[in-house]
Amino acid sequence: MEQPNVTNVTDVIDKLLKANVTWATGVGSDFFQKLLVLQEPKVLWIGCSDSRVPASVVTSSLPGDIFTHTNIANQFHSSDDNCLLLVLVGHTGCGGVKEAITTANKEEHVELDTPLTRWLKPLVKLGLSEKDAVDKVVEANIINKVVKENIIKQVENIWNSEPISTAQKTENKVSVHGWMYNLSNGLITKVHE
Repeated sequence: MEQPNVTNVTDVIDKLLKANVTWATGVGSDFFQKLLVLQEPKVLWIGCSDSRVPASVVTSSLPGDIFTHTNIANQFHSSDDNCLLLVLVGHTGCGGVKEAITTANKEEHVELDTPLTRWLKPLVKLGLSEKDAVDKVVEANIINKVVKENIIKQVENIWNSEPISTAQKTENKVSVHGWMYNLSNGLITKVHE
């Protein structure tokens, strides 16, 4: 399939969001109701974020089948003129956010001295802001509120990173956006631009 020559960031965003609506509508609401209940991926895919090797596409897997972690050799070069748009995507009902809120609500002091707890430390701090509000009735709303706050915080972290701030000073302007994927209907919404 031939891709159109897209150089305008707005065109890229519009194309992605329209494709998301088409996909979400095509798989139907029953699919998303199953995803809301539980994810039990049997595979942890650690791979390159090379756009030619999307884990779920090359394995014909559906959302929920593979837990993925990807990176681009841990680098972003400010001189890379191929990157017009960075999109950070969180999702409703995030298990990592739920665990951070749970950790924040524990009575005992949690030592943040393991790689996982150090990684989640900023999220636990966000969870602390909701410490007294968590109960069964509002848990999903609190989780999704913290997901949104985390998306905003991570977009700010990206903007403040050296490669992005350097790129903004050159001709290679990069657009950074925060989106939230809704597990209940498959749609993406803009959270932060």
